Amino acid sequence: MQLRRPLTLTAVLGVAPLVMSPIAAQAATVSNPLCPTETAIYAPGHAQDIVVPPGFQVSVFAKGLNMPTGIAFHGNKNNFKVYVLESGHGVPSRCNDQTKIGSGNFDPTNPLTPDVLVFDKFGNKIAGPLFKPTASGGGFQPAGPAVDIGFERGFAGGRLFATDSNQSTDTPGGNINSSRVVILNLATGTVSPFISNLPTGDHPSEQLAFKDGWIYWSQGSTTNNGVSDGEQPDIPCQPITLSKNLFISSLGPPVVEGSGYSPFGVPNAGATIPAFFNGSNNQIRTGVCDGATLRARLNNPNVIQAYGWGHRNGYAIRFAPDDHPLAGQLLVGEDGPDERGARPSNGAPEVLSLDYQDPSGTPVYHGWPDRFGFLASSQAVFNPTGGPSDALCVFDPTNGPSFCTPASLANILKFDVPIADVLAFPPAPIVAPVALEAADSSFTGIDFAPNSFVRDPLQPGAALYSLEGDFGFSPPNATAPAPEVGHEVKLINFNQDSNLPLQISFQNFARNNTGDQAFISTTNPAGFDRPTNLRFGPDECAYVVDYGAVRDPGGGPGGPTRFVDPLDGPLVQFPGTGTIFKICATQ
Repeated sequence: MQLRRPLTLTAVLGVAPLVMSPIAAQAATVSNPLCPTETAIYAPGHAQDIVVPPGFQVSVFAKGLNMPTGIAFHGNKNNFKVYVLESGHGVPSRCNDQTKIGSGNFDPTNPLTPDVLVFDKFGNKIAGPLFKPTASGGGFQPAGPAVDIGFERGFAGGRLFATDSNQSTDTPGGNINSSRVVILNLATGTVSPFISNLPTGDHPSEQLAFKDGWIYWSQGSTTNNGVSDGEQPDIPCQPITLSKNLFISSLGPPVVEGSGYSPFGVPNAGATIPAFFNGSNNQIRTGVCDGATLRARLNNPNVIQAYGWGHRNGYAIRFAPDDHPLAGQLLVGEDGPDERGARPSNGAPEVLSLDYQDPSGTPVYHGWPDRFGFLASSQAVFNPTGGPSDALCVFDPTNGPSFCTPASLANILKFDVPIADVLAFPPAPIVAPVALEAADSSFTGIDFAPNSFVRDPLQPGAALYSLEGDFGFSPPNATAPAPEVGHEVKLINFNQDSNLPLQISFQNFARNNTGDQAFISTTNPAGFDRPTNLRFGPDECAYVVDYGAVRDPGGGPGGPTRFVDPLDGPLVQFPGTGTIFKICATQ
């Protein structure tokens, strides 16, 4: 499916007039239950530190949640329920090990295992936690994360689907092929697999969408940048030929080097890999690949197809309405690679693309891992600068900003610059994205605004999207006094005149008055920490799902020494700091 009109992009550098409340919040300090010396600030108040344009109002719908990532609604504007997915263990750290909380994996009160909470339209909890992991296997997988939920008929209900995994980010290699699409039975409180044995590594199965009898989901790449660092190798959606380049994970002795789309440490120079070949088990499963959006028939989950690929992590997916200028196409918000592992890169952008199949059923291809947005990955702008998560870095807290020993930094710049291609040549013509977003800003949710929400600065057909923000693996994506991009909600407008080229413009919409995540601020903490989803509800308000506080290796003075105990890194979760914010148009 192609755009019906030529496309032009407009970056709106100014922002709409904004209003904010001067009321300050009193900060609360929370700690990680396994690493109590690691703390964060949490005080959502009434969201008074989030700035929105005149004509809109932001409030707190629910708070005190455990790492929420998904939201679904059932009912109409007069009477509806809100289902919130708490994701569980989602980011790597010894502080996030769900096996060490209470009685472990199957403790019904464990905040680090997935579940679902149910709220009424006023934000009162009326059920949950539901679908907790059980020893019999009738719940979510305990290591998580579970990522998204959705009803097959939207607000009208039907079966409730979810994605989950046993990614176990604290156990390298313990996560292979554990992702699933599952059905949540609200009558029995049990979880039943719909599609199992999906790829899992750096990213699992993620967000859901439904259209015309199909269920769609984003299937993130199993690696950070095409080369395994110990996780499951990527699976191509079409036949590929690897380049002769090898990527070094260790200079040893012995030297450890390998190829893309291959098991860790396995040189595979120049090899041809068939479509859907899973290098973790040497099997082909038609339709199952990663770095892609996949779909399956709702009445036959054995029919799986690739809908688009060549993404690194096309996390956020949403279909445009059929009367929209994009005419029902699938909009994909992709998170670019980080500076880490055996093929590190710096400054790769986040990408907004359209996925579709051509008339023969072939998925569109967007070029990753050898294309970052519009540009080849070998361009100097993406060269790594050296960082503590690079495979060749030997950590040295005294040698900022890389925090690598001088000798290991020299090796990074010698062996990892320029970034070498994974593939010998593209397996299909590369279709460019429609837009780029700032590096490390992290697309996490997209939804199209209903007509009642449309007022300045929104135009008819507008969409909002959430940006989770960086995880500290790369330098900040802005230089002071400019604020970092991320930890916010932004706006996309589409012109509606069919006689003109399709124009897409972007601007700020909802943002913390500090310009960064709320938990860093001691004076203005009543705002976004890490927005991980955005959906409009039956009341035609936008619900922003906020994961809550995460302590990471960067983002503040001291860089990777930010942790009280460096061994607690690289990412520490803080249960009980998740929030659902609600943005409504005022009368």
